[in-house]
Amino acid sequence: MTSYRVSADIGGTFTDLVVEPSGGGVFVGKVATTPDDPARGVVEALARLIKKPSEVTFFVHGTTVGLNAFLERKGERVLLLTTAGHRDGYCIARGNRLSLYELRYQKPALLVPRRDVHEVRGRVAWNGDVIEPLCEADFEPVIEKMEKEGIGVAAVCFLHAFAFPGHELKAREILNAALADVSVSLSHEVAREWREYERASSAVMNAYVAPVVQRYLASLEAELLERGVEATVHVMQSNGGVITASTARRTPVFTLLSGPVGGAIGGAALAERLGRPNLLCVDMGGTSFDLSLVVDGRANTAQESELDGLPLLMSSVDIQTIGTGGGSIAWLEHGAVRVGPHSAGSIPGPACYGNGGTDPTVTDANLYLNRLGERSLLAGQMVLDRPACEQAIEDRAREAGLPPLQFAEGILAISNAAMADAMRTITVSQGVDPREFTLTAFGGAGPMAAAFLAEELGIGNVLIPMFPGTFSAWGMLQTDLRQDFARGFFRPALSADVPGLEDIYSELEAEGAESMAREGIPKTGISHRRSADMRYAGQEYTITVPVAPPLKPQAMIRDFHASHHRRYGHSSPNAPVEFVNLRIAALGALARCKEQAPRPPGTEKENPLLGERQAVFGGVSYPTQVFSRDQLAESFAAEGPVIVEEKSATTVVPPGWKVVLDEQGNLLLHKRNAQ
Repeated sequence: MTSYRVSADIGGTFTDLVVEPSGGGVFVGKVATTPDDPARGVVEALARLIKKPSEVTFFVHGTTVGLNAFLERKGERVLLLTTAGHRDGYCIARGNRLSLYELRYQKPALLVPRRDVHEVRGRVAWNGDVIEPLCEADFEPVIEKMEKEGIGVAAVCFLHAFAFPGHELKAREILNAALADVSVSLSHEVAREWREYERASSAVMNAYVAPVVQRYLASLEAELLERGVEATVHVMQSNGGVITASTARRTPVFTLLSGPVGGAIGGAALAERLGRPNLLCVDMGGTSFDLSLVVDGRANTAQESELDGLPLLMSSVDIQTIGTGGGSIAWLEHGAVRVGPHSAGSIPGPACYGNGGTDPTVTDANLYLNRLGERSLLAGQMVLDRPACEQAIEDRAREAGLPPLQFAEGILAISNAAMADAMRTITVSQGVDPREFTLTAFGGAGPMAAAFLAEELGIGNVLIPMFPGTFSAWGMLQTDLRQDFARGFFRPALSADVPGLEDIYSELEAEGAESMAREGIPKTGISHRRSADMRYAGQEYTITVPVAPPLKPQAMIRDFHASHHRRYGHSSPNAPVEFVNLRIAALGALARCKEQAPRPPGTEKENPLLGERQAVFGGVSYPTQVFSRDQLAESFAAEGPVIVEEKSATTVVPPGWKVVLDEQGNLLLHKRNAQ
């Protein structure tokens, strides 16, 4: 009997599905996202692709439900409990200003106003000594307020709880005993690390999105079960691993970036298969543009991230996101043309979708310039409305006082410039030369912009993977279960003894193995990856250094110096180094279908040429051949301008570029004068 592994990526415009049958032969699906109920779009798409949903044995998805709830400030009202005397720590936050010369700078709006921050007596010292027992009487007014004002969510952040969580655990017991339906987030369960404000911010964020994510996951599980899917639902995490929905409900903050992360993990899998260790991954969808780095075969990660100015202490793939996508709207500000961050979304969508949209978008510009055809999307299943596109472009061009063709190319130039600037933030700004990377473009709109973005950064090689429009969903099937654990370890690196380090790592690994066992992973399928946060003495920031057995502090120090030099362009080999945190990533191997071979290329007898159209590049109209990617033969090679269409995306090869098909079915674009 055939079984299926399925992944779903819910984007702002489209929901993408990738299906891996046990017998081989990956196939994909793409439907419009249903914003009113994202789960409905997933279930409907699954029903179209698989006749017997009961044959699904593994289901994973990435979702922006939690992220959208935060960005749109549609989470739940949260009450925050702190140690007595520290009520204002969360509200004061940090005093640093990232934009020194921004005259109208304002601190990010907090999720919990001061009136909802409450103190309780009880104090644990830095070494675990109980200075003052937890005062249960202080919970009485808190419980009364939550009942009276209908607050169903609480976050708890006590001093030193990252190392000694007893008082936080007791606080949850008290709240749960008094309020049966209350959702309680404890800081040490969300972020077991030092720095009280960042820990409180992480706990509050978890509490804020928890009810929204929990309701969504419950709805998705119920709808899938109703359709006959009995497989456990898994969710992609920000750290690049997956976790079961039941675990995700407890710590939903770890799923905030679950959608974009799939593309980075797919890039890492692609790097291994192709022997290209360094990739600059760009994912351009309908609403946003996400970019990440694969360095030495691994997705670049960070231990702290920031959303809308609020810090999060959690391991996450380092992804930069800007509001530029195929649905980004071109608008005028004081006579100047702007593109994004406003998006037409899936409803009404770009004007060319024919759903009533009247604003010109990036997708409309590509259609107006004939880089996109009326039947380019979804293998012709979706017919674009050219008259609506032309009216939107020409009306806005008239307002801007520009010829329509120049205006359409201007939309793309502005969009490309914004994306190129974002690409520089994770390369040039961090001492990384983008010319040493292969630009890997995916997402529904990524392959259309790829060559132009490469030119902006001087990159001579571009890779378009199989199924680029659903590549992030494919990446979710290439990873394993993962949970991260950390322990504070503050001491000079030279004075750290190997037995002490080994004891802590062993304790963390035992904790990780226990968590994987709860997820149903057998002992033989559990592995661990060690790392350490290190810094020069006196520094504020740290660098996470991979740790390979056997433990050798001197080797760890050397690796830290090398990592510091690679990231910042300098190091101080004679300066003292100290440990801050020890970390492990617990990994649980998931069963895979047999190795999925790429779709067989076409043969010389099949004609991949779909036709020819006049596409505009640099104000000049070129006769441009259009090919079907599904029919390309292994020997395929062509000089630009060329357009390659497939179900999930369209690849544009401009003049001055050439394209070839590699043996694994990937499209490789090269600048003609590139070496």
